[in-house]
Amino acid sequence: MDETDFWLLIDETRDSAEGDPVDHADLLVERLVERTPDEVLDFARLFEARMGRAWRVDLWGAADLLLGGAGEEAFEAFCAWLVGQGRDVFEGALADPDELSDLVPSFDDEEDGDAEELGWVADRAYEQLTGARLPDLGRRGGKPLGAEFDFDDPKEMEKRYPRLWERYGA
Repeated sequence: MDETDFWLLIDETRDSAEGDPVDHADLLVERLVERTPDEVLDFARLFEARMGRAWRVDLWGAADLLLGGAGEEAFEAFCAWLVGQGRDVFEGALADPDELSDLVPSFDDEEDGDAEELGWVADRAYEQLTGARLPDLGRRGGKPLGAEFDFDDPKEMEKRYPRLWERYGA
């Protein structure tokens, strides 16, 4: 599985799930078990690489603002949700987290931003295919990249995320 296949699979299953992250995860598992264990490993590596790219303080700040607060577990679920939104949203958010105001204009903190289940689809599919656990891929951990700042400082948040602040923080 290459990057194009990865994003196509993400998009097709998200669209079929109508944006519901639990259904999205279940559909991804269904599609992955139709593939070989090596392809599932490829998917896992591609997913983890994207999670690692999103593991940044500036995205955490945006998630904190969108969600009305986000600890480490909530941020990890947000990163999985971000990958699940597809390549355009994902890459746009990485280029400028404040772009999420335009990339996801109808964000609802009750329904969006939490897709923990997506982070486990490769594990589930691999286990169904092989009966074994997915090999350790060196999953992310530790401090996110970037200089820390105070998510509770309204002036700092407004300065860093003017469009998100206008919509979700003010």
